[in-house]
Amino acid sequence: MAEQSEPDRLAEIRQRLNTFVRDRDWEQFQSPKNLVMALTGELGELAEHFQWLTSEQSRALDEDRLNEVCDEVADVQIYVLLLTERLGIDLLDAVERKIDKNEQKYPVELAHGNARKYTDL
Repeated sequence: MAEQSEPDRLAEIRQRLNTFVRDRDWEQFQSPKNLVMALTGELGELAEHFQWLTSEQSRALDEDRLNEVCDEVADVQIYVLLLTERLGIDLLDAVERKIDKNEQKYPVELAHGNARKYTDL
C-alpha cells in the first residue's frame, strides 16, 4: 500500500473531524470566535507543560510529559483545522503563502543567526 501524501492525510483527518463534530451536533457552537477562544485555551494548556523549564529541559521531555504535550499539540491542530474549515481557508496554501512572505521579510543575508524582528534587521 502506498503511503499517503500530507495533503491526502490532512483531507482524511479533516473529514474524520467534520464527521465527529457533525455526529454530535457541535457545529452550532463552533463559530470562528468560539474556535479562537478554545484555541487560546489549548495553547495555554500546552504552555503549562513548558512553564518554568529551562531551554535544555524543554528539549528533553520525559515520555509521560511528551505524550501530554502531544495531546495538547493535537488539540491545537484540531481547533486550527476547524477554524480554517469554518472560514474557508486552505491551510496548506495559507502556510505556503506565509513562508513566501517570511522569506521576503527575513532574507538569509540579514536574518541568519539572529532572532531580531524583520523591522530591526
